[in-house]
Amino acid sequence: MSTSLERTARDLASNLAGLDLKGRIRAIEAAIPGRLVFTTSLGIEDQALTHALAMAKSRTETVTLDTGRLFPETYDVWAETESAYGIRIQAYAPERLAEEAFVRDEGINGFRHSVAARQACCGFRKVEPLRRALDGAAGWLTGLRAGQSANRSDTPLAEADEARGLIKINPLADWTRADIDRFVIDNYIPYNVLHDRGFPSIGCAPCTRAIKIGESERAGRWWWEQESKKECGLHVHQPDANVQPGQEAAAFESTPRNSNLEMAR
Repeated sequence: MSTSLERTARDLASNLAGLDLKGRIRAIEAAIPGRLVFTTSLGIEDQALTHALAMAKSRTETVTLDTGRLFPETYDVWAETESAYGIRIQAYAPERLAEEAFVRDEGINGFRHSVAARQACCGFRKVEPLRRALDGAAGWLTGLRAGQSANRSDTPLAEADEARGLIKINPLADWTRADIDRFVIDNYIPYNVLHDRGFPSIGCAPCTRAIKIGESERAGRWWWEQESKKECGLHVHQPDANVQPGQEAAAFESTPRNSNLEMAR
């Protein structure tokens, strides 16, 4: 790993710790003069960060991975967000030949045949488009929080991503879900209505269900698999390596099934 990259990430993380979100965005742009990319899944954390970037008139590019299997509600909030902030969220889609080959070999929902098949589906729908989205980027912003899962509990505000040759920044790493909800309510930020229907974590429609009372925040993702096998490959440090099981364990931060955010707006 580049010593310079490591040092920059360490210094940035230290600097961000004492700042509010607006200050963090300014500090990120000052520390990383190159291309900055924010990847949004259009979930509630990412909506909060989209709002903050828009209000700061940030030069950061906002992109999303359009897997082709998203919920209609996700596309709705995508359009609403563009309209609300006067922006365009650039989409990166799966390569046509890879998608056609997978459907031909495995079937339209072949990702349920095995963990390997599901990881292959995530590979061409998410991981490869992410590679293109981050090509040439010096910094990558995400909406990851330490409270989202046990394996994300040590999520730093900034870290050196050796495999991609950039600095990965998580400006909301130390925010709680309650912090996110309050920020969204206070700022009238558009969000996916599925969050009010028992979906604290939202991915592709065939791979996401509402959680049941008492279940963890990410229990609705790839629910037919063993908990230790759940991982899509986006937030691993070696994106070209085989996905290791257990990298996204059950969430430890309790989130109510219905956030009732809409009622509070």
